[in-house]
Amino acid sequence: MKFWDSSAVVPLLVGEPSSSGVLAEYLRDPEVVVWWATEVECVSAMARLERDGSIVMPALSEALGRLDALALAWHEVQPTDRIRQVAIRLLRVHSLRAADAFQLAAAIAAAEDQPGSLSLVTLDSRLAGAAEREGFRVVSPIAM
Repeated sequence: MKFWDSSAVVPLLVGEPSSSGVLAEYLRDPEVVVWWATEVECVSAMARLERDGSIVMPALSEALGRLDALALAWHEVQPTDRIRQVAIRLLRVHSLRAADAFQLAAAIAAAEDQPGSLSLVTLDSRLAGAAEREGFRVVSPIAM
């Protein structure tokens, strides 16, 4: 089981240079844990790709279908007051955006406050650095 940041989930849904590496990581361990807002973040990223002309509507519809299927199988960390407090601490300690602080706080909750017990999959270098400093084993799949 690994915690997946939305930056690593999106390449599972749409073709990107990192998609083959991310898919290989997923196939090694398809038990995925995500933050409560990951589905929203993925839809936001894919809608942005459509607006930018990087993908067209049929591809977006297929990607949304893949997201629906993935979301049915993943484990989701729900928002709690504890996660909000941890996210606030993380913002004061690391150079993170609010959404990344929530991602990392959710990963800490998923690891039951033992970051070394869980790997975190991300393509976001800022989040990866903060996660490593918090004690996570970070997996950053590269293009194959």
